[in-house]
Amino acid sequence: MITRQLGFWMCTALVVGNMIGMGIFVLPASLAPFGFNAFLGWGATVVGCVFLALAFAALARRMPEADGPFAYIRATLGETVAFAALWCYWISIWIANAALAVGAAGYIVSFEPRLASIPPAIIAAGLVWLFVLINLFGARTGGRVQVLTVALKLVPLALVVLLGLWMLVANPVAYTEHIPTVPISLQSTMAASTIALFAMLGLESATVPAGRVVNPEKTIPRATLVGTVLTAVVYIAVTAVSTLLVPQETLAASNAPFVDVLDRLLGIGNGRWLALFVIISGLGCLNGWTLVVAELTRTLASRQLLPPILANSNRHGAPAPALLLVGVLATGVALMNYSKTLVEGFTFLSIIVTAANLPVYLCCSLGLLWLWRRAPGNVPRHAWLFGAGGLAFSIFAFIGVGTEPFLWALALAGVGIPVYFWMRWRHPVPAAAGAAPLS
Repeated sequence: MITRQLGFWMCTALVVGNMIGMGIFVLPASLAPFGFNAFLGWGATVVGCVFLALAFAALARRMPEADGPFAYIRATLGETVAFAALWCYWISIWIANAALAVGAAGYIVSFEPRLASIPPAIIAAGLVWLFVLINLFGARTGGRVQVLTVALKLVPLALVVLLGLWMLVANPVAYTEHIPTVPISLQSTMAASTIALFAMLGLESATVPAGRVVNPEKTIPRATLVGTVLTAVVYIAVTAVSTLLVPQETLAASNAPFVDVLDRLLGIGNGRWLALFVIISGLGCLNGWTLVVAELTRTLASRQLLPPILANSNRHGAPAPALLLVGVLATGVALMNYSKTLVEGFTFLSIIVTAANLPVYLCCSLGLLWLWRRAPGNVPRHAWLFGAGGLAFSIFAFIGVGTEPFLWALALAGVGIPVYFWMRWRHPVPAAAGAAPLS
């Protein structure tokens, strides 16, 4: 018997917390070279992500008892496609967890220099296992931690926005002193949109642990839409304040753009305290993705696409074997990559995670279009617009990320195909089970 433990606020916190990670604290510097193209890129990304959120919401309403994106894709496009998409997604999450742990470890040492004597790899591994331990106490415990960390991580972002508004009233000339001069172009807009898309990854987070969500047909769509829009508003506001108040060259060259913004608004000396909120943001993201990847592992194992033991739960309803597995995998990656700088780690993370998320977005959009075409009575008549919008944006994003991430996605999917056929050879199921049953 599945215990449903995640309500609306926990699901919304999961969406916001997984989307707003440590990347937000370097995002203004990443977008600075594009000038006003960054805002056009944000516009395209937000519209596309809203379409994707609406597509996920429509699928959640149509299949409230389904266990997330795997079930959505399997029911419409077939099991092989579902496994390939979710296999890429699964790998990307535990690699992302390792990168988050490494980045947070670096900031922890910056905040408390006395910890510098401890090898960063040990701190990173400890953080991975801390959140494995928290989630071993069940989805409700992990959800509560997520609500708390989301509330805390929004503090510095709200501070930047409020101080920016105060500056607009007190000294409006400050917003015209450093107008970016980069000309508007389609190429720059697409490049900025790709960076913005990486920051928005995670909008599907409420759908992955669908089996643990209370009243999923209402909770998941609401949490997905509210979380996506709230995150977009925060990101755009922070980008606007940073871009218009800090000279473009200074912002683009900054390793800690929020420190430069707060130093400009509040005076020198706020970097150490900002590091504390960066740590909280990174740890909240690590907690949320630990919950998501464990539930995804359990889903694949319950379908006998990963070893069945990974579907087992402990007395708290947590997927204990799955959590232990992803903890070991993330620890291994962290130990191998602990020497990388924060920027290098996030560059690697952006390539892998962006590439590995897009197949899920693409297939879920196609799945909704399949439902609209083959079973029109099961979805709203306007659902085709959500599916078409999500599909168009997914293709746009694939073009925008370039050749290397696309090849990464193909490579990850290629590695998963032999695993799929091996597991199906070991655990065969009736042919109809892998077909699209909805009609």
